[in-house]
Amino acid sequence: MKPLILTLLAALPIASQIRVDVRLVRILASVKDEAGALVGGLEQKQFRVFDSGVEQQIAIFERGTALPLSVALLIDASGSTAVSLTQEVTSVRTFLRSLLRDGNADDAASLYSFNYETTQLAAFTRRQDRLENGLKRLKGEAGTSVYDAIHFAAHDLQSRDGRKIIVIVTDGGDTTSSYTFRDALQAAHRAEAVIYPIVVKPISSDAGRNVGGENALTSLAQGTGGRVLEAALGDSLDQAFATVLAELRTQYLVAYYPRNLPVGGPAFHPIRLQVDSPSRKLQVYTRTGYYGEAR
Repeated sequence: MKPLILTLLAALPIASQIRVDVRLVRILASVKDEAGALVGGLEQKQFRVFDSGVEQQIAIFERGTALPLSVALLIDASGSTAVSLTQEVTSVRTFLRSLLRDGNADDAASLYSFNYETTQLAAFTRRQDRLENGLKRLKGEAGTSVYDAIHFAAHDLQSRDGRKIIVIVTDGGDTTSSYTFRDALQAAHRAEAVIYPIVVKPISSDAGRNVGGENALTSLAQGTGGRVLEAALGDSLDQAFATVLAELRTQYLVAYYPRNLPVGGPAFHPIRLQVDSPSRKLQVYTRTGYYGEAR
C-alpha cells in the first residue's frame, strides 16, 4: 500500500509555506562509545532527530528493537574468491544458524551470489536446508558485480516489513556491474536497508588490493548506517559475522512523522540523529537520509 501523504499549504508566500506529511519515517541506529563498544540502555530523551535541518518529534522509540529482520546475504563468487569460498561458506553457515536460532520468530534470510551476474540462490526463508542447498551452488568465476547485487537485493527487500539488512562478503571492489555506485546506494536508501560489507583480505598490504573498491564499500556502509568489517578466513571471519549479529541485536528504533519541512525541497531528505550524553562521547551509526516515499 502506498503511504498516505497529506499536504497542507497555508495561504502564505511561497517562501513561508511548510509541508506536513502523515507518514512514518523509521531510523535504525547503533550507538558506540569512544572505545567502540556498543551502548545500550539509552533513554528516548537523549535522542534528537533532524529532518532537512528541522528538529522532529519522536513518535516511536525502542531499545534493542525486536522488529523482525530480513537479511540479504550477498557472497562474492568471482574468480578471485575460488580458493577461499569453501572456508567462507563454513563461516556463512554458522552465521545463518545463529541468525535464525535467536531473535524474532519471523526473522528470515535470503542468499545471493555475484560474479559477472547476480543469482538468487535462496529466497527469503527460515529453513536452513534451503539456505544450505544454495551454498552448495557457489562456484568462483569471472568478474565482480557488487553494485548489481546490492541493487537486486534491495529491490527484493523493499516490500518486506521490519528491519532490512544487506551483508556482503567480498574480497574487493566492483569490476563488472551494469548499475553504478549511485544506483546501488539509492536502491538501498529506498529499501531502508543497512549495508554491512565484510571484506575478506587475503592480501595484507595495499599492493594488489582494490583499495578504491574497498573505499566505495565503506561509503555505502556509512550512507546506510552500517559499517565495513575486515577479516581473514577462519576465526577472524567468524568474529566479523558475530559483530554484525551483536549490532543487529542492540539496534535502537527511532521513528517520527515529518513536520514543518520546506516545500519544494529535494527528493532526498537528509536526516541527522543526535544522542546527548554529557558524561561520555558517543558515536551514532544510522542512515544519512531517505527518499520521499518513506513509510
